[in-house]
Amino acid sequence: MNKKIAYITGATSGIGKATAQKLASEGFNLIITGRREDRLEAIKTQLSSDFGIDVLTQNYDITKRKEVEASIHSLPSEWKQIDVLLNNAGLASGLNTIYEGDIDDWEKMIDTNIKGLLYVTRTLAPIMITNNKGHIVNIGSIAGKEVYANGNVYCSTKFAVDALSKAMRLEFSKFPIKVTSINPGAVETEFSIVRFHGDEERAKTVYEGYDNLVPEDIADAIWYVVSRPARVNINEMIVMPTAQPMAGVINRK
Repeated sequence: MNKKIAYITGATSGIGKATAQKLASEGFNLIITGRREDRLEAIKTQLSSDFGIDVLTQNYDITKRKEVEASIHSLPSEWKQIDVLLNNAGLASGLNTIYEGDIDDWEKMIDTNIKGLLYVTRTLAPIMITNNKGHIVNIGSIAGKEVYANGNVYCSTKFAVDALSKAMRLEFSKFPIKVTSINPGAVETEFSIVRFHGDEERAKTVYEGYDNLVPEDIADAIWYVVSRPARVNINEMIVMPTAQPMAGVINRK
């Protein structure tokens, strides 16, 4: 393959899907992953047709370590020349105080946002080290910089992503492998639908009365950081709606 390759987790919707679209338009071949196989195949067909790129799908649950390892280890040799790893898969589940929180929600967030990211990175990083190249982009959140009411465990998981990004940057720089964290504010995706356990009406209220970010805004930011010259690493980026000056504060019309 003479095109760059990007490996994208959580590619079936939102930021992951928008980034797949953006990188495809810039000539990347893609490995896209997710739990919804029908969506993966539809995205593969569309991107291959629209941009003439090669797309490989991997259908697995990021919280299942053995599935992650088996999928990545099964990559054909020509697909192991990975230039970009986008650790995008993540979620929020529930919005409660610590003393009213649902422990199942907590475990889902910890398993996905922290352990899933670690499973993928731990499995793919040796491939990048062998290749002596790579760029790891972790999708964090403004919730990893500032806490907000009832966001306790979700914020904690994104603070962990922030710390892991800094640790990765320190440890991978000698290979040389770049590490960037992108930390968005309010982006309208399926995020709030998942957080509110499928309650679409409640999810809509999160984005009412102001001009929120859209997935393409974050895809553009990701393209910017991965397209810099080899000498340049963008350590981190915070991207907010103009109406949102900080976590938990939105100026609505």
